[in-house]
Amino acid sequence: MQSLIKNIELLKKSSVGSIVKQRVKDFEQVFISNNECWFSELCFCLLTANSSAIMGLKVQDALGFDGFSKLSQDELTKRLQELGHRFYNVRAGFITAARKNIDIKQRIQSFNDEREARDWLVENIKGLGMKESSHFLRNVGYNNIAILDKHIINVLSEHNIIERPKNLNKQRYLDIEKRLEELAKATSLSLGELDLYLWYMKTGKVLK
Repeated sequence: MQSLIKNIELLKKSSVGSIVKQRVKDFEQVFISNNECWFSELCFCLLTANSSAIMGLKVQDALGFDGFSKLSQDELTKRLQELGHRFYNVRAGFITAARKNIDIKQRIQSFNDEREARDWLVENIKGLGMKESSHFLRNVGYNNIAILDKHIINVLSEHNIIERPKNLNKQRYLDIEKRLEELAKATSLSLGELDLYLWYMKTGKVLK
């Protein structure tokens, strides 16, 4: 773990550190923004699963809240296909189904903490697993949960912090999250900030 801590500390002092700080401020702004912004972010996370953040951003920029909330499922399917999303049928279905929880900000803020909110998301929003639910919550300003995508898993396994899991059930997810909490504490970062640094190490980008 020490070599990874050293790499993170170097990044914190570089231009990457400034970008990460700005991204966290962006998430804080979403937290105090309106429900429309939150629902748009929910749809972004539905789009990134088994796809990419870049594709999610492309669709989010093109459609926005109005497209996510008002297009019929057929219209949404067509637009996702036009924009190049690989899973246009399934994702259009997930987004239209999510509209029954279009007041997502109020629902999430009714929970005592983000872990409870994450469990609710997994159980109630079709298309969101632990990773996607964590991603959504981080992007709307909750910084104390881990987003265990392939890039994060790869960094941790390459530094012998974890064994690469054959599957990522809930208990295994929580176990790895605890290991990340140790790393976050050692680097004086929140889990949300740490994710951005680890993701940068594998992609060379700081997105969301």
